[in-house]
Amino acid sequence: MGKPTGFMEFGRELPGKRPAAERIKDYNEFVERYSDEQLNKQSARCMNCGIPFCHNGCPLGNVIPEFNDAVYRKNWEEAYEILSSTNNFPEFTGRICPAPCETACVLGINQPAVAIEEIEKHIIEIGFEKGFVKAKKPNLRTGKKVAVIGSGPAGLAAAAQLNYAGHQVTVYERDEKPGGLLRYGIPDFKLEKWVIDRRIALLEEEGVVFRCHANVGVNVRIDDLLREYQAVVLAGGSTVPRNLDVPGRELNGVHFAMEFLKQQNKRNDGSDPLAGAEIESNVIGQDVFATGKNVVVIGGGDTGSDCVGTSNRHGAVSVTQFELLPKPPDDRTAFMPWPTYPMVLKTSSSHEEGCERHWAVATKEFVGDGNGNLKALKIVTLEWTSSSDGRPAQFKEKAGSEKEIPCELALLAMGFVHPQKEGMLNELGIELDERGNVRATERSYQTNIPKVFAAGDIRRGQSLVVWAISEGRECARKVDEFLMGQSLLESRDEVLSVAI
Repeated sequence: MGKPTGFMEFGRELPGKRPAAERIKDYNEFVERYSDEQLNKQSARCMNCGIPFCHNGCPLGNVIPEFNDAVYRKNWEEAYEILSSTNNFPEFTGRICPAPCETACVLGINQPAVAIEEIEKHIIEIGFEKGFVKAKKPNLRTGKKVAVIGSGPAGLAAAAQLNYAGHQVTVYERDEKPGGLLRYGIPDFKLEKWVIDRRIALLEEEGVVFRCHANVGVNVRIDDLLREYQAVVLAGGSTVPRNLDVPGRELNGVHFAMEFLKQQNKRNDGSDPLAGAEIESNVIGQDVFATGKNVVVIGGGDTGSDCVGTSNRHGAVSVTQFELLPKPPDDRTAFMPWPTYPMVLKTSSSHEEGCERHWAVATKEFVGDGNGNLKALKIVTLEWTSSSDGRPAQFKEKAGSEKEIPCELALLAMGFVHPQKEGMLNELGIELDERGNVRATERSYQTNIPKVFAAGDIRRGQSLVVWAISEGRECARKVDEFLMGQSLLESRDEVLSVAI
């Protein structure tokens, strides 16, 4: 490495942020950039470890020590080439990835891990600034046509890779603009949408075609796609939210988190927040605002955190977040050994902006005001017992803990159960697994219909953006092999074997 003693000389330091009181007044990104000196020091912390476990922690197999070394030497073109060899969209992962690579960092055994995610974001942004990021058009076209259904991270990655292989790729998106979850699920204060537009423009320059307002199974016939294209990739995500079926669920003021988040992203974009609501499952088409309300977010994950940040920007009176499970530990336990991904307490930037957090809480009832509007939640505290592996196993309600709390807006952020089956999947007669996801093995990504493949959350269930990109890349390789008999697209395992 460029500075073998760097990890002993410099501590982990993250970029500054705009103050919470200031940033909740807008929807702009608020994480600042490293200075040149800070970036140099943070890259110097990457140690010359014998086996870089960060490779394995990253679903993409990013070649992390090598790009850290290039950053330390200020060889930005080399750093960009190394990073982009495994990751199509580091400008996305550098902003919104939970960085499993960092939890696998060898330095993390007894020190704070290398700031890999921030370094990654700086590499790609410097790459754009210096003109290293250019359209990569294939030298030859194969004459094969592939349809990719869904323009989220899995669909975009599959489209990019298949285009590099020389196939003519058309991406079908049911919404008005491409990006999927990146555009309509991730708040602008975490990922401004010009970042997506910049990448879409590059993909279009490379030859990828995007068709929006194209809802396959509704206004686009899947049979027509099967006739026109030699292969079809399903990358529609896991879009059906988990419901909370308790008394009062029908009250005005109880909404799914993604409905709330998508509307605000559309407002920020200058679009009609209710346009296209009919294409979503379980969405009633009503403006949802947190302004002047006591907001309760039910669900303790990243989507719940996004609801917290958006509610604060709306001007909520109070924001409370409930989690069914008990409070996680602050640090690894014996049941979370390095380099596994630890289930420890996470405090997001949205929590820093103002939020009451409660664990081991169940919602028993949504209480109405007599006019069909939500006015309170009836909740109860839970007592959990642990299994032999330390994970919460069973719970019971704590006697005498039931109470009501004021709430005019309840946001259900409890995850997603499976992809939408109505329309495309039902028409295809696609085989589903026991969880309701499209059945396609990781070995082939092929469904029970030979020319139809699946990648991302539609196949593996709800997961991380970095996993979606990885799935899209791996699926593209299998599609290329199906079409051509072989593929020059590298798999993750091939990248890792060279890197290690």
